[in-house]
Amino acid sequence: MENITENGDVAPPKSAKQLAKEAAKQAKLDKLKQKLEKQQTAPPKKDKDEKKEKKKEVKEVAVYTLLTPEGDKKDISDALPDAYSPKYVEAAWYSWWEKQKFFKPEYGRKSITEPDAKGKFVIIIPPPNVTGSLHLGHALTNAIQDAIVRWHRMRGEMTLWNPGCDHAGIATQVVVEKKLWREEQKTRHDIGRESFIQKVWKWKDEKGIRIYHQLKKMGSSYDWDRAAFTMEPKLCRAVTEAFVRLYDDGTIYRSNRLVNWSCSLKSAISDIEVDKIELGGRTFLSVPGYKEKIEFGVLVHFAYQVENSDEKLVVATTRVETMLGDTAVAVHPDDDRYKHLHGKFVTHPFCARKLPIVADDFVELGFGTGAVKITPAHDPNDYEVGKRHDLPFVTIFDDEGNIVGDYGKFTGMKRFHARKEIINALKEKGLYVETTNNPMVVPICSRSKDIVEPMLKPQWYVRCGEMASNAIKAVESGELKIIPEMHIKTWNHWMEGIRDWCISRQLWWGHRIPAYFITLKSKPFKEDAAASEDNNRWVSGRTMEEARRKAAKKFNTTEDDVILKQDEDVLDTWFSSGLFPFSIFGWPDNTDDLRVFYPTSLLETGHDILFFWVARMVFFGQKLLGQLPFKEVYLHPIVRDAHGRKMSKSLGNVIDPMDVITGISLEDLHKQLYDSNLDPMEIEKAKLGQRQDFPDGIPECGTDALRFALCAMCSGRDINLDILRVQGYRFFCNKIWNATKFALAYLAKDFQAPADNRVIGNESLMDLWMLSRLATAVSDANKGFGSYDFTLVTTAIYNVWLYELCDVYLECLKPVFASDDEEAKSTAQITLYRALEVGLRLLSPFMPFITEELYQRLPRAAEVAEKIPSICIAPYPDIKECRWKNDVIEAEVDFIQKVARSIRSARSDYNLPNKTKTEVYLQCSDEITAEMVINYSSALQTLAYCSKITVNESSPQGCAIITVSDKCEVNLLLKGLIDPSKEIGKIQKKLDFLQGTKERVTKAMSAADYEVKVPVEVQQANVEKLNQTCTEITRLEAALRSLRLI
Repeated sequence: MENITENGDVAPPKSAKQLAKEAAKQAKLDKLKQKLEKQQTAPPKKDKDEKKEKKKEVKEVAVYTLLTPEGDKKDISDALPDAYSPKYVEAAWYSWWEKQKFFKPEYGRKSITEPDAKGKFVIIIPPPNVTGSLHLGHALTNAIQDAIVRWHRMRGEMTLWNPGCDHAGIATQVVVEKKLWREEQKTRHDIGRESFIQKVWKWKDEKGIRIYHQLKKMGSSYDWDRAAFTMEPKLCRAVTEAFVRLYDDGTIYRSNRLVNWSCSLKSAISDIEVDKIELGGRTFLSVPGYKEKIEFGVLVHFAYQVENSDEKLVVATTRVETMLGDTAVAVHPDDDRYKHLHGKFVTHPFCARKLPIVADDFVELGFGTGAVKITPAHDPNDYEVGKRHDLPFVTIFDDEGNIVGDYGKFTGMKRFHARKEIINALKEKGLYVETTNNPMVVPICSRSKDIVEPMLKPQWYVRCGEMASNAIKAVESGELKIIPEMHIKTWNHWMEGIRDWCISRQLWWGHRIPAYFITLKSKPFKEDAAASEDNNRWVSGRTMEEARRKAAKKFNTTEDDVILKQDEDVLDTWFSSGLFPFSIFGWPDNTDDLRVFYPTSLLETGHDILFFWVARMVFFGQKLLGQLPFKEVYLHPIVRDAHGRKMSKSLGNVIDPMDVITGISLEDLHKQLYDSNLDPMEIEKAKLGQRQDFPDGIPECGTDALRFALCAMCSGRDINLDILRVQGYRFFCNKIWNATKFALAYLAKDFQAPADNRVIGNESLMDLWMLSRLATAVSDANKGFGSYDFTLVTTAIYNVWLYELCDVYLECLKPVFASDDEEAKSTAQITLYRALEVGLRLLSPFMPFITEELYQRLPRAAEVAEKIPSICIAPYPDIKECRWKNDVIEAEVDFIQKVARSIRSARSDYNLPNKTKTEVYLQCSDEITAEMVINYSSALQTLAYCSKITVNESSPQGCAIITVSDKCEVNLLLKGLIDPSKEIGKIQKKLDFLQGTKERVTKAMSAADYEVKVPVEVQQANVEKLNQTCTEITRLEAALRSLRLI
C-alpha cells in the first residue's frame, strides 16, 4: 500500500522501526479510546464519593431542629449527633441563659446591697460604636472579658458585666448624612438640626443594635437589663453635670488653638481619628472633593526676596499652599550665614505683607538651607514659634478648605488647586527653585479620608496637667495596677507630655455643650470670632435657667437683661466615654448601683487606647468622685493577620468574626469587598490578598473555637491570627465531643454520680493519675485566671482534655470496660465521670456552648441539677475541691509514657501498623523501676500496642534494643513481623536524605558572615533543624544496627 502525502505525492516507503513506532502509538490511542468509551457507557462512578461526601456533610451540618420557644430550655432528649456541629451546639442556649437571669448580679441573692462573703466582681464593656459591627478587636475583648467574668461568677462572687454602646458622634453622623443624600438628595443643613437629630435616632433604633446581637452570638454574659447608651437621658445628665462642675472649677476653659480639622466633616477631630500614612516619596492620593489625585511626598523649594536687597532666602515646604499664611521666616541664632539678616524682613510675593526674619533655635542648624517659613495658624511647630515671637496668626482656609483673604486669583480656590497655581505663580516671578522627593507622613481623617488640616479654632479644652500628675501617682503607689507592666512606661510617657484636651466638635449628633454665650440687652455687643474666645463671655449651666442666673450674677444685672445663645458644638465622644464607669450607675445621684458597683474591679481593653480612653476615665473618676474607676487595667494585644500585618480592607486581610463562626467561601469574601467603599484598583489588590490567605474561604469554626483561640494566643503586644489555628481548636471541640460520647456510652443507665469528690479507695493507679492531672490543671487554671495569664489557663485545659483524658486515660479504660471486673469498671466509671464533669467546668468560661450542651447530658443527681441548673453558675473547680494531687504517681506515669513513646517511635521506624501487636521484654537495672513497670504493665501494654510485656526475663532472638534510661532498656521483638532486608532499604533511604539535609544546613551555617547577614530567626530555625536532623539520624542508625542483627 502506497503512503500518500498531504499534497498527493507518493511518499518513500517507511522503515520497520517507523512502522513499529506508529503501531505502538496507534495501540495507545486505541486503548485511550476504549477507556473513554467505557467511561461514557459505564454508570457514573461517583456514588461512592457522593456517599462519602454526603455522610461528611451530614456530620458537618447537624442542626438543632426541635421546636423550642425563645427563652425555653433546649430539648436534649435526642441523642448527641455523631460529630460536633457548632450550629447544633450553639442553638437555643443563650436565650435560656438570659431568661433565667444567670448573668444578673441579683441571681441567687435577695438584693445587690446585701453583704456577699465571696466578694464581687464588676467590669464594664469598652462601649463599641453604635454604627459598628463586630470586628476581631471586639471579639478578642469579649472572649477575654467573658472568660474572666464567667470564672468570677462560677466562683460564687456577685458578678456584673455591664454592656453599653457609644453614640460615636462623627461615625454616626457620617452614616446618616450619606443615607440622607442617597435617599433624599439633601444635606443636614437642608432639613435643619432638629429634624436631622430625629433621623439619627430613627436610624439608631432600626440599625444601631446589630452589634448587641453579635455579642450574644459570641456568648457574652452581659446583664442586658443594664445596657447603657451614651445618648440616653441618664448618661446625658451625667455629661452635663460633669461639664458644668469642671467648667465652674476652671478645669474646662475656652481657647483659640490649633486643632486637627477635617474639611469634609467641617469639624475638629481627635488624635485617634487621624491615620498617619507614611509615604516613601512622591505619591498621588485620592482626596474627597477632588476629581484628580493630589501629589504628596515632595518638598517644594522657593525663595523670599529680602526687603531692600538683592538677597533671597530659600525655604522648603511639603504644603506650599500654606505660604499664603506665612508671617515670618526663622533662622537659627548661631547660623553665621544669616546673622546679618536678623531683624530684617522679606516681602510676600502675593500680598502686601512683610515677614520678619526671626532667630529661633527650633531651626535645625545645618539642615537644608537653614531658613524655615513660619505659618503660625496652620502648623503646630510654627504655632509655638508664633507665640514666642508674637507673630500674627493668619488663617487662610475656611471650614471647607477654600482659600480666604486678600490673595487675588487664589482667593476662593480649593486648597490643593491653589497648591498647583501657587507653584506656577512662583515660577512666573522667578522665585521657584525646585521640587524634590521627600518621604513624609500624611495625616488622614479616618472617618472622611480627607487630608487633615491644622486650623486655628476657638474650642473648649480640659486642663490635664494636675489630673495626669495624680494618674502617675496612682500607678506608682500601686493603687492602680497596669497589666502587663510593660505598658507603664507608655502610661508615664503620655502623662508627662500631656497637652490640654480639645473636647469640642463641630457636629450635630452628640452631647451639645451646655455652655452659653452671654450678651446683655443693656449693653449691645458685637459677637464675632474674637469675642467667642473670651472666657468671660461664657457661662455653663445644667439648664438655661441656671445659666441665666449665673450670667446675671456674673455681670451684676437682672436675668431679664441677659441674652443667652447655646454653643452649637457637641462634646468629643471620648468625654462621655470617660464618664462611662459611673454614669451608667446613675451618677450624680447616689444610687444603689453606684454605691455597690463603683469603683469597678477591672478595666480590660486593647493597649492602643490606653491614653484615649483609659487615662480619661482615671482623670474623671479621681476628679469627680475622688476614687479611681477601677483597681486594675489589663491591656490585651492587638489582633493582626497571620503575617503580622495590620488588618486593612485594602489588603483583603480583614476577618469578620461572624465569618469565622459560620464559615464563608472565597467567592463570598470577594463579594464583601464590592459592598465596601474601596476603589476598584484596591478591590483587585484585596481580592489577591484574600486568595493568598484564604484560598478555600474561611472554614466554619464556631464561637467556642474562636473564643478559645483568641484567649490561647493572648500574649505580647500583637496576636498574629492564623485561621488554621482557630480551625485546630474546632477539631479540639470535636475531640471533646467524641470523648464525652464515648464516656457516656460507658456510664451505666443506673449510674449514680458521686455526692462529693473524695476518692473511693480502690482506684487503679491510672484512675489516681487522671485525678492528679485534673488537680494540676485546676491549680494552673486558677493561677492563670488570677494573673491574667490566659495562655497558662488554656494550655492547662487543652492538655488535660487532649493529651491526658483522650490520649491516655480513655485508652487505658477500654480494656477495663471490656473486662469482667465489675468493681474496677464501677470505679473507672466514677473517675471518668469526675474527669468529664471537672473538665467541662474548667473549660466553660472559654467554651460556654459546648460545655453547657455536654454538661446537661451528664447523669447528675436530680437535686444537684435543680440546685445548679446550668454550668455557667456551677462552682469553678478549685484545689480545695480537687484534692487529688499525687506527685509520685505523676512521676511514675511520666516514666511509663516515656517507655511507651520509645516503643511507638521504634514501631514507626519499622513501619509497624497499630493493629500489629508486638512483644516487649523490659530489662530494668533496679527493683524500684522493675516494680513500677510491673504495676503499670496493663497501661503500658495499651499505650504501646503490645501483646505481651515481661520484666527482667530473657529476650528471644530478633529483638530491637531501645534504651529508655540508664535503668531501663526495651527489647522489641521484630522477628516474624517485618522483612529485615526491605526495612533496611527503607531506613537507608531515609538516612541518605537526612545526611543530605545535615550537610546542606551545616554548609549554610559555616558560610562567611553567616552570623551578620542571616536574620536571627533564620539562624535559630537552622539550629533547631540541625538538632532534629542529628537526633533522627542517631535513632535511625540504631534501628539499622538492630535490623542487621535479625
